[in-house]
This record gives sequence, C-alpha cells and structure tokens, in this order.
Amino acid sequence: MTPRIPPGVAGAVEDAANAASDTGFDARLYERFPTTGRRPRGEFEALKKVWATPTGWRALSAVNNNFIGFLFIVTAFGFFVAAGILSLVMRVQLAAPLADVVPQETYNQLFTMHGSVMMFLFAVPAVEAIAVLLLPQMIGARDLPFPRLSAYSYWAYLIGGTVFFCSIFFSLAPSGGWFMYPPLSSGVYAKGINADFWLLGIGFIEISAIAGAIELIVGVLRTRAPGMALSKMPIYAWAVLIFGVMIILAFPAMIMVTFLLELERAFNWPLFDATRGGDPLLYQHLFWFFGHPDVYIIFIPASAMVSAMIVTVAQKPLVGHEIVVLALIATGFISFGVWAHHMFTVGLPGLSAGYFSAASMAVAIPAGAQVFAWIATLASGKVQRNVPSLFLVGGILIFVMGGLTGVMVGMVAFDGQAHDTYFVVAHFHYVLIGSMVFPLFAGFYYWTPMVNGRQLSERVGRWVFWLNFIGVHVCFLPMHLTGLMGMPRRVDTYLPGRSFDVPNMVSTVGAFIMAAGVLLFLIDAIRCYGRKDDGDGNARNVYHGGTLEWLSTGNYGVRSIPVVSSLEPLWNDAQLRKDVEAGRYFLPGTATGARETLITSSMRAEPQYVQIMPGPAWSPLLAALFTAGCFLLLTVKALVLSAACGVLAIVCIMCWVWQNDRHIAQKQVDAGAGILLPTYVTGPPSHGWWGAVLLTIVLGMIFLMAMFGYLYLFGSHPQWWTVTAPRSTLVPGLMLLGASAGLAYGARPLMARFTRGSGLSAWAMALSMACLVAAFAMDVQSWWNAGLRGDASGQGAAVYAMLAWHGSIVLTVVLSAFYYVARWTRGLAPGPANKTLEALRILFLFAALEGSAALLLPRLVPWGGV
Repeated sequence: MTPRIPPGVAGAVEDAANAASDTGFDARLYERFPTTGRRPRGEFEALKKVWATPTGWRALSAVNNNFIGFLFIVTAFGFFVAAGILSLVMRVQLAAPLADVVPQETYNQLFTMHGSVMMFLFAVPAVEAIAVLLLPQMIGARDLPFPRLSAYSYWAYLIGGTVFFCSIFFSLAPSGGWFMYPPLSSGVYAKGINADFWLLGIGFIEISAIAGAIELIVGVLRTRAPGMALSKMPIYAWAVLIFGVMIILAFPAMIMVTFLLELERAFNWPLFDATRGGDPLLYQHLFWFFGHPDVYIIFIPASAMVSAMIVTVAQKPLVGHEIVVLALIATGFISFGVWAHHMFTVGLPGLSAGYFSAASMAVAIPAGAQVFAWIATLASGKVQRNVPSLFLVGGILIFVMGGLTGVMVGMVAFDGQAHDTYFVVAHFHYVLIGSMVFPLFAGFYYWTPMVNGRQLSERVGRWVFWLNFIGVHVCFLPMHLTGLMGMPRRVDTYLPGRSFDVPNMVSTVGAFIMAAGVLLFLIDAIRCYGRKDDGDGNARNVYHGGTLEWLSTGNYGVRSIPVVSSLEPLWNDAQLRKDVEAGRYFLPGTATGARETLITSSMRAEPQYVQIMPGPAWSPLLAALFTAGCFLLLTVKALVLSAACGVLAIVCIMCWVWQNDRHIAQKQVDAGAGILLPTYVTGPPSHGWWGAVLLTIVLGMIFLMAMFGYLYLFGSHPQWWTVTAPRSTLVPGLMLLGASAGLAYGARPLMARFTRGSGLSAWAMALSMACLVAAFAMDVQSWWNAGLRGDASGQGAAVYAMLAWHGSIVLTVVLSAFYYVARWTRGLAPGPANKTLEALRILFLFAALEGSAALLLPRLVPWGGV
C-alpha cells in the first residue's frame, strides 16, 4: 500500500504552506503498527545520544522539558517554602496582643511579599512547571514544540523571582499588599523604588507565564500521539489547554495594569488620581479581571491532576469523564464574569452587584460536578490505600469547606460584613490549599517514580499528610471566628481584651504544625532525589496507571510514539509497553540525526510532519538574564545600562531564531513503517504559525485593556475631557496603516510569484514597517500639537498610555523588519515561503489593526468634540 500524506504537505514546500486539513491522513496507515521484526542496530543508542542532557556547567544550556520542568518544580517549591517562612514570622507577631516581634513597616512588607510570592512565584508557576514536565509524557510527545521558549520562560522566572524576593532583605520590598491598590501605591504615598520593584518584577514574571502558556497550548493541540483525538485526550491535557487559554486572556490585564501604574509613578500621568480625572477603581477592575480567573487558573490543572490520580487510585475510569471536561470549560468561562465580587464594598450599582453575586455562586456548580465525579469514582472502584490517596481525599474535604465559605462571601450582604476580615483569609487559604497544595503533594508522591525511578517514603508520607491536614484546620479554622468577631486583616497587632488572643495563638500553633510537615517532606525528597535509579517502565509504574506517561524512561520520553485508541491505553492494550519499548511505532530512532517529535492535526491527531527540534543552547539563558537586567535596572533608573541589557536580550533572541529555516531542504523522512512525512511546512499547518497567532491574541488582549481604561475614564470623569481630538490626521493615518497591512499581506504572494521574490518580500516588509512608523509619529504629533499632555488630565494620561503601548509594538515591528532584511541579505529567507515571513506577517497585520484602533477610538469617543 502506498502511503498517503496529508494533502499539501508532501511534495513541494510551497504546497505545504497552504495545507490546513485535519482529515487528510489515511487511517489505514495505522494498520502497519506495531511493526514486526528487529530494529536496526544502534538505533536506540543514537536516540539516547541525541537527547542526552549536557553535563557540568553545560547542563545550564539544556532545553528539553524533563530537565527544565524538574528545575521549574524545584524552584517553585523553593518559593513556596520561602513564602511560608514569611508567614511564620507574621504568625509569631500575631500570637499575642501588642507583640513587637517586627516593626509595623516590616510587617507590611512581610504580608505583601507573602501574598505576592505565593500567587505570582509559586501557585501559577508550580502548575505550569508540572505541565512542562508531565504534559509531553502524557500525550506521547518527545518534547514541547518550543523547547527554547520553555527554557527562556524558566530562566526569566528564576532570575526575576529571585531578585524580586531578595528585595525584602534590603528593605526594598513593597508594603501595599499583593494587589498594590492606588492611591497607596502611587508616587504620593509610596515614595522610593519599593513599589517599582513590585511593578516591574511582577510584570516581567507575567511575561514568563504567558510564554509558557503559548508553549503548552500549541503542545496540547499539535504534538499529541497519533490517534489521540480530542475525545481520547487525557483529562489533564484538557485542563492544560484551558489553563493556557485562560492565561493568554487574563494575564494581559495584569501586564496592562502594572504598565499603567508604572506610567503614573514615572511620568505623573493621573491614570488613577481622581483629583485630575483618573480613577483608582479602574486599577481594581483591571487587577481583578486578572486576579479572579487567576484562582481558577491555579485550580483547573490541579483539579485535573486529582482526576488523573483518582482514576489510578480507584483503578477505574473516571465517572462522567465528558461531564468533567465540560465542567472544566464552564469553570474557565464563568471565572471571567465574577471579578467584581472582590469590589462589593466600593459602591457598585445594585444591578452589577447582583449579577456578580449570582455569577460567584454559579461558578460553584461545575466545581461541584467535579467533586461528585471524584466521589463516585472512589466509591465505585477498589481504592488503593497509599499516600497519594490520603492527600486526594484530604484535599477534597478542605476544598469543599473553602468552597462553602466562598458561596457565603459571594453574597453581597454577608461580604459587606466579612470583607477585609480574617474570615476572608481563612476562606481563600482553605480553597487554595485544598484545590492546589494538597493535589500538588499528592502529585509529588504519585509521579516521583516516573521522574526518578524511586518512590518517596510511604511511612514518612503519612506523617507529612497528617501534620499538614491537622495543621491546616488548627491554623485556619479559628480565623473564621476571629473574622466574624471583627479582626481586620493586614494589621500587625491588636489590643488585649478583644477575645482575639486564644484564636490567634491556636492559629500560630497550627502554622508551625504545617511547617513541620513541609520540613519532613523536604528531608524525604532530598533523600529520594539524592540517588537516581533509572528503572524500567514497569518498575516506575508502581501505582498501575493507565496513561502514557508511565512509558517514559528518558529525556526522549517514549522509545517510540504509539498509536492511541483509548483514554487509558496501558489498561486496554497489554502489549503496548513492549511494542513501544521495542521501537515498533512512530519515530523509533532519529530519522534526521537530530532531536525530533511528531506534529499531528489539532482535532484528530493525524500525523502531519516531523518537527526537527533544537538541542542545547545558551541563548535562552542569556536572553532571560539580559531581559531581567533590562527590567530591574529600570527600577533604579539606570537607563543606559537598562537599554544596553535590552539590546543584548534582543541579540540573544535573534541568535536563537536565526537558523529557524535551516531544515527547508530536507523535505521528507521515514517516520516509521515506511511512512514518509515532511520536515518543513509553513502556514496554518506549522506549529510556529499557531504560536504567532497566540502571541498576537495576547498583544490584542493587552491593547483591549488599554481601550477599556480609556472608555472607563471617559465614562467616569467626562468633565476632564477638555482637548478636542485632532481629526485631520484620521484619513492619512488610516491610509498609511492600510498600506502597511497590504504590503505585509502581499509579501508572501510576491515571494511565490517572482524569481527574485525573496528580495521583493524583504522590501515589502521594510516598507510596511515604514508606514507603521509614519502613522504612529503622525498620531503622536497631532495630539501634541492639539495641546494634550499626559500629566495634565485623565484624558491625556489615557490617550498617551494607549500610544505608549502601541509604540512598543511599533518598536517590535521595526526590529522585526531589520531582522528579516538581515536574514534576506544572508540568503536565509528562502522562497516560495518560509516560517519567519509567515510569523512576521501576522505581527505586522496586527500592528496595523492596533494602530487603526488607536487612531479611531479617541477621535470617535467622544464624538463631536468635548
């Protein structure tokens, strides 16, 4: 039988650029697997050599997901321990009335850093780190599709997070709470650079999280094992997909709000100053549009870990698998409609408060569906009694208790009484510990044999569980009482005779009981990971799991990428492990002599092409180092050094993508069983195209937040809109932007149509960039000539904030145009299409669209002048 390749990917590369079919692969090709006979001599050794991690200092250049994911998890847990130590100091301060353990300002810095580190440096990075390590193994991929992006994301997180945390040792930590509400965080009340450290540090860390989310989304959609259609995708992969989508939709709000507050602090633009036309509530709306989905961004992947582990613990497929998937999707959707329930006490209109209250209670329905599915699975299966099962059941109990108090604070009347008291502190700690920390510990015990080939101690693990379980209730249950008695949060002491003494002492004891449990776990983890035993797959699968991660034995993941036909393939095919380890499926070796993985279609997971992956490189580490330097040096106003670091970061990034099109000459390779697949495609079938589209979605969401800020300030304080919008530049500006979009769109047809098309495409991109720059300069000059100034009013601040963000996009376009022209001059812009051109066209088209919105909005709203 002659193998049939997806239409458009076999043959000429120009045809591959137009291939977008999900249904072109002939399913009968799967009948070739598993292949019979012995594999060629040296095939497995070559595979291991190609995927080997460098040793010594060169290990820092590694980019594969096993190495980076493990470092990611260790770093995130390190920040968890560090933030926990800060909380112990706070609990000692609150153990007795009028204690003087730390000064008031230090206490304010402690609770600010505790919340910031737990939310920004532990919770989201921890679930993202587990996804980086676990997802490729679970979906049968050799690695995530952008391994250098994962490495860059990790190093940026490590460097930025470490510097941010260490600020507390130099009295440079902020003291305005992990939310940093203005006006307390504005330049008037927060002088110095403490708040700037928070703003620039957190903004930098958010960029790292978004980079990781793009990697994970493309990984779920495009690198699944053949046959793993959406209906056969593990529940954890569904959760990672939803988690990634939520990040790229919610985190842009956080990037924009930190950007706006830094603009106010640096240039005195009154974005949040109500006396000059700004509004501090704008900050809260933008912050909580990120902040509340962030809770579910943490919960969704952790709950999917629970679902995955409960299946194994009960040795039974998940009851209501489809319903749980729908519940995850519903949770993600509803979570974007409840942000203002954090703002019930600011004076929302009654209709708005009623809507957000109803949505806050509605989000409990899909969460409850998952809890019932877990209970039903455990009740109908044969439950294994081990440490993972203890943490799973204990976590469910704690999460349900926190969820019940969540419904209480979702009611406007009750929230008015409990807001900013220790009742709220108890509520969200119950929710976060039950929904994320306990599943995380369960995952450590469950997946450690997969990672290390050895188990953590079951006996010590039981001590770890009971110390943490008892400690949670002893610490946080009394806080409900102190909150209802009126004890405010974020206050460093209290007066005697208020009946707060005993509950606070009990809470402090509970905190140290939890700390003892975490310390015991750390000792056991160091013992376990101090000696690595690379046992075979059967030895690793100590809990008898049914999903593909238990086939993983090395940096390359699975020995060969299998064809999947069920949700628990190891349970449904007793021979699967032997066939995979014998190399009888896809990519049993290295077809090109380099690292490779299989790219499949997004819906049905049909093989489309072989991705040749990069090996170890120093550029991600250096790029992260210089990016961190750029942001952090801005904090101390070292502008020259900051600019130098920015330039070096750009150089490093360009170095790592310089050879992106080097595989265009090798068109087809044997992916196994004589099936030929291409190694280079462009356009929608390419995983790079998907990454570029997701990046523009992120940029678009950030600009939407800027537009929301403009409209909000205009609606709140129209009396400050005193400058008439200059409309004379509207038509010429739109014409320039239209020309820019047309040139970018036509760059690829020019390359495909003419012999010297690569040169024409380079000129088209350069002219497109020039049009964007001209339109931007015209827009800024028109507002300046009209007399508008950023520090004069809310109108000026809102307009120039939009222009400042759009200016950063225009600068990116300028650098991209020079980069593409440089590639063309070196003969690295091959025709009739290449991935670099496809990605940059998307960026240029987006920049033209964003520029049009920046031109139109302030000239149409308000219409007819002011």
